[in-house]
Amino acid sequence: MFGSVPRPAVVTFAIEAAAVILAVLDVWLVIPEKAQPYSIWLSGAACLAVVFRRKFPFLAVLVAVPGFLAGWAQLASMITLGMLATRRQLHWQVWVGAALVWMCRFVQWPLEDFAQLSWREHILDGIYGVLVAGMPIAIGLLIGARAEVSNKLAELATSRDRERRFHADAVRAEERARLAREMHDVVSHQITLIAMQAGALQAQTTDDRAQETAQVIRTLSKRTLEELRSLLSVLRAGPDDDGPRPGINDLDRLIRTSEVPVHLSVEHLPEALPNQVSAAAYRTVQECLTNVHKHAPGATATIRIQGEHGALKIEVRNERANRPGEALPSGGHGLTGLAERARLLGGSFETSGTEDGGFRVRARYPLDR
Repeated sequence: MFGSVPRPAVVTFAIEAAAVILAVLDVWLVIPEKAQPYSIWLSGAACLAVVFRRKFPFLAVLVAVPGFLAGWAQLASMITLGMLATRRQLHWQVWVGAALVWMCRFVQWPLEDFAQLSWREHILDGIYGVLVAGMPIAIGLLIGARAEVSNKLAELATSRDRERRFHADAVRAEERARLAREMHDVVSHQITLIAMQAGALQAQTTDDRAQETAQVIRTLSKRTLEELRSLLSVLRAGPDDDGPRPGINDLDRLIRTSEVPVHLSVEHLPEALPNQVSAAAYRTVQECLTNVHKHAPGATATIRIQGEHGALKIEVRNERANRPGEALPSGGHGLTGLAERARLLGGSFETSGTEDGGFRVRARYPLDR
């Protein structure tokens, strides 16, 4: 009846109804036949105070006390005092309410009857007054302490979850740093050797085609090293730091160096794109052009980029290969990575074949992130 712990609405309504019914029965079952009208009205007001005791606990006690002193609303006064103790705990209002309830139990109405009591009866009434006033306060303090302990436990659980997240972030940061070291030690070293060998080939050969090929290898190696350093900076910085990364504005340079015939169409491109979406668009086109170069040499790629309805749509379509492709190593992880990237950004990614034997990639990235 006193508690403030959150409950379902049905349970709360049942508790409120039970409190009011008990307070009314406590008055109705003991009221004499020739009771004074004012005592009946005061007792009724005390029962009514039980209804609004949650919003105005101290006022409810003040309204219920006269019905206890001059009427028979003892239980109504105890219920309102219990709610006051639950809400205010050791506030001065609780002690004032306790004194008033004790006084109502100690003093008998009318005062002529109280003056005729013996000293033994006064002592017994004082003891009973302590019980009547102390019991609801004790219950209210217990419920308040329980609610406080529940809040502390909830805060402790939140703190533990936060600590687990910090620990997980630390583990991920350590793993990212380890991956960055390994990529730098292995991949960067190998790419540097490739660039050096291409430079040596370019210096030693007199064949124009071989020199051009060596120059392309050196250029691609340098660009790969730049992107690798960018990726390593992101790994070391953490997931919240985007770091420098290529975006949709770098597509022109990518297309020029891709060695794939490309038809590019851009429609309704927003002036400002989120960094993650811009990088995802670049990586999508890059992977598609790489796949065309490997699996469909000589084919023309058609790239369509369109911004509409709060999303950036990318479609890359290529024709059937004009000549057999070279057997280059492929793990099949490129398109899978693009699909995972789209899912993390809340978008979609799909691939399908075309009627003319080509291949189509469609990606959608939302802009409202």
